[in-house]
Amino acid sequence: MVTAHWLFGDQLGPHFLAPGDDGPERGAPVVMIEARSVLRRRRFHRAKAHLVLSAMRHRAAELGDRVRYVRCDTYREGLREAVGDGAVTVHHPTSYAALRLVRSLPAVQVLPARGFLVRQADFRAWADGLGGRRLRQEDFYRRVRRDHGLLMDGDSPAGGRWNHDHDNREPPPAGARSLGAPAPYRPREDGIDDEVRHDLDRWERDGLVEFVGRDGPRRFPASRREALAALRRFVEHRLAGFGPHEDAMLAADPVMSHSLLSSSLNLGLLHPAECVERAEDAWRTGQAPVNSVEGFVRQIAGWREYVWQLYWYFGEEYRSSNALRHRTPLPDWFLDLDADAVTARCLATTLAQVRDSGWTHHIPRLMVLGGYALQHGWDPRAVTDWFHRCFVDGYDWVMLPNVIGMSQYADGGRMTTKPYTSGGAYVHRMSDLCGGCVYAPTERVGARACPYTAGYWAFLDRHRTRFEGNHRMTQAVRGLDRLADLDALLRQERQRGQDAP
Repeated sequence: MVTAHWLFGDQLGPHFLAPGDDGPERGAPVVMIEARSVLRRRRFHRAKAHLVLSAMRHRAAELGDRVRYVRCDTYREGLREAVGDGAVTVHHPTSYAALRLVRSLPAVQVLPARGFLVRQADFRAWADGLGGRRLRQEDFYRRVRRDHGLLMDGDSPAGGRWNHDHDNREPPPAGARSLGAPAPYRPREDGIDDEVRHDLDRWERDGLVEFVGRDGPRRFPASRREALAALRRFVEHRLAGFGPHEDAMLAADPVMSHSLLSSSLNLGLLHPAECVERAEDAWRTGQAPVNSVEGFVRQIAGWREYVWQLYWYFGEEYRSSNALRHRTPLPDWFLDLDADAVTARCLATTLAQVRDSGWTHHIPRLMVLGGYALQHGWDPRAVTDWFHRCFVDGYDWVMLPNVIGMSQYADGGRMTTKPYTSGGAYVHRMSDLCGGCVYAPTERVGARACPYTAGYWAFLDRHRTRFEGNHRMTQAVRGLDRLADLDALLRQERQRGQDAP
């Protein structure tokens, strides 16, 4: 009897069905389970729920009679309906919760993970071999490049440097409202999307689920064909201009030259190898400069791969990390994506982008959203959950290291050597978001005091003892002693509390 193969909703590309020593048989029956309990447990962004269900149903339509697609309440119930007591294979899931589930089912055989460049065992061997030294992303990234012959000229990095960050941190052009990049690929909705939207409306109306955010026309690929079209559009028309301004922000141009491929990668519609290899081909054929290509390769073969590996290497207890002892609950205006309640233009603009699309690029995530949460001592576990629920590309493995480690410094420096937060000067330098704002990035106290500038100094004061011994923070902490208005600033921040800035 042929063993069925179970596809989770983030295992939707052909590489999850490819035959091999550890893979399901070609032509084996496929099981897909749409479990409503997943949406009931948390208040997800409506656009995210739409995208995931649309992608699953598009994949089922592609597989045709080969798939048994079950809509039910729980995964256990769905698997029982699909195969009874029959044996099932499944590739290693992408979360601890899902892994516990499949391991608890006696008839399920868990196969190695797919959709990544590095095997977990290889990463563990590398990390364990460091003998307690810091797991530096840069060291790992170079190892991936060498092992995969990626963007290399023999034994040397293409372009003579491993890291082109120096060329990729330019502010936006002065006075520009847009980078003027060619438009990104946008999919067209179809009958499957109509069905998904109808179901979501009905579930909300019946009180079965509750969402946050808006579900406008679907903005991200929900099929392999759409994902490949998005990749092709980016590489051929947008990659060349990606690098220099990848850290910049413009209020009227939230997409800039970013690829918008993260949701497709995290749904399993694209494999990271095909993305970075196409980017490298663009450099070798003269279609894109090396700094733009290296910046894109670093995001996928470096950071994305690193985050996936750390999720499993650090263990599930990592989610409880709270080195700074931040316990403040998230305020309602943030939970509800209520951008209209916010006066600070950078935060209001970013919240509106998340509300309307379930997406914003990495710098607004880190420096605007994450920076504000860090400065105000919000519970890092709640912040992680918010990012997971509110972003179309957010999954547990994605957000746990990115938020606990990179954004909230809750791991005390296991991932980064210092907390990533700043005053308003950074936002002013890297964006047009301070223009027209009622607050001034140079003001710390008073009616025009920038919430980020005041929040930054209040954060440093609160954690002075911890950070004065950090060589990357010593100078900033010493700056507290030069603030004649520090007492007034701290009183102001206490009065502001959790009110929307």
